[in-house]
Amino acid sequence: MSDVREVVVNGADDGQRLDRWLKKNVPELPYALAQKLIRKGAIKVNGKKAKTDTRLATGEIVRLPPMEDKPKAPSYRVSPDDEKLIKSCVIFDDGDLVILNKPAGLATQGGGDEKRHIDGMVSVLTNKEGIAPRLVHRLDKETSGVLVLARSPEAVRRLGKMFQGRDIRKLYWAVTLGVPAQREGEIRAPIGKTKGPIKDKMIIDDEDGKHAITDFVVVDKVQGQSAFVAFMPRTGRTHQIRVHASEILECPIVGDSRYHGKGEKWGEMEQLTLANRLHLHARRLVFNHPITDSPLDVWADMPKDLVKSWKTLGFNPSEKIDPFEELF
Repeated sequence: MSDVREVVVNGADDGQRLDRWLKKNVPELPYALAQKLIRKGAIKVNGKKAKTDTRLATGEIVRLPPMEDKPKAPSYRVSPDDEKLIKSCVIFDDGDLVILNKPAGLATQGGGDEKRHIDGMVSVLTNKEGIAPRLVHRLDKETSGVLVLARSPEAVRRLGKMFQGRDIRKLYWAVTLGVPAQREGEIRAPIGKTKGPIKDKMIIDDEDGKHAITDFVVVDKVQGQSAFVAFMPRTGRTHQIRVHASEILECPIVGDSRYHGKGEKWGEMEQLTLANRLHLHARRLVFNHPITDSPLDVWADMPKDLVKSWKTLGFNPSEKIDPFEELF
């Protein structure tokens, strides 16, 4: 018999129906069994019975009962190397919160073909009371930087609401192919999923997309070639910065093969010694602690491969630059 599970709804799934959320996040649960458990009231949202078409909100907790109808899936086994890795990622831990500097190439959650992910490694960070942290939000697999986890349900719920609103300030650093026409501005363009065989790709969708807002400032540039751009997303849509950079600014992020970051603008930059990855880093989070209400200001150091890219292009990767500071 599988143990009771409690899964936190992240920002990317805000507004999704419960049945579709289960199909995406609990793929091992057969559809018929999911429907049966929902009808029986065995699947709960924030401790209450839910319906198939219940719309989920960021930070809510979905409780999944023991599933006698299905053999227990093998547990995630953390290798010694992964245990060392996840511990090295910790940049803050006060008992209530754990904050990581996530490396690029490591998924936040499992699902699909992802067999190695942060969510499967958090047991290593279990405290003396036997409580492991839970994910509060996500970063794309290709993106590095600040990732927040929490140990108590109350902290998870409060942080979920904070990420859903505008109570957390997020700063991302990126290098773009080409230089944006404007030095700074605000992008307002709704984002939705592509329709068709291409999976996990987002587009600007004025009809069915969810509203998405991103502020940007060009910090530095290599004339006509590339730019060091700071982004501050005010909403949390999937691939939001990547889509807005590519489709609205027409300056995709370097290394972003999904959104033209290795397309026709690559040109002479292909000859430079740049990191073979998405040049996007979650550099800073500013928010109030969900339990103590004390201010937190967390910076995630730039990884060595991006430091090298920044220096190769003549940009400064060391100074703590946040052009949005004056807005708050």
